[in-house]
Amino acid sequence: PRGDMLPEIAAAVGFVSGLLRTRGCVSEQQLQVFSGALREALAEHYKHHWFPEKPFKGSGYRCIRINHKMDPIISKAASQIGLSLSQLYQLLPSELTLWVDPYEVSYRIGEDGSICVLYEATAAKPVSSYGMLTCKNQMMLGRTSPSKNYIMTVSS
Repeated sequence: PRGDMLPEIAAAVGFVSGLLRTRGCVSEQQLQVFSGALREALAEHYKHHWFPEKPFKGSGYRCIRINHKMDPIISKAASQIGLSLSQLYQLLPSELTLWVDPYEVSYRIGEDGSICVLYEATAAKPVSSYGMLTCKNQMMLGRTSPSKNYIMTVSS
């Protein structure tokens, strides 16, 4: 089984960075610093809580959550680029749940929103779909132009 968590972390970081990018208040250089800080923080946070053989074990621990209260991992990464908590609350949804599990990264905006898959892979043959939004919630993100979607297929 695959032990690394890089594709899943990349999908989660790309998603949160994309949310910040759509607001247009953060420069590309700031986004790169933020992305690097978030990537490192998540890798460290998940280090002893990543179980590819039991993907849902530790899911609650790995979950990134904004529920009118900012997730500390996001606020720590944002502080690296000088974003305050009040700025983060303006830039990100007030209710966001991001599940980062082995072989799947998914999110929900709002308590009653649809759950959308950002990244999905099979245990046997990992496939990545970085930054792919697979549901109608793209419109909720205020997207003004289509993102670059990468669709990869697996053939056996």
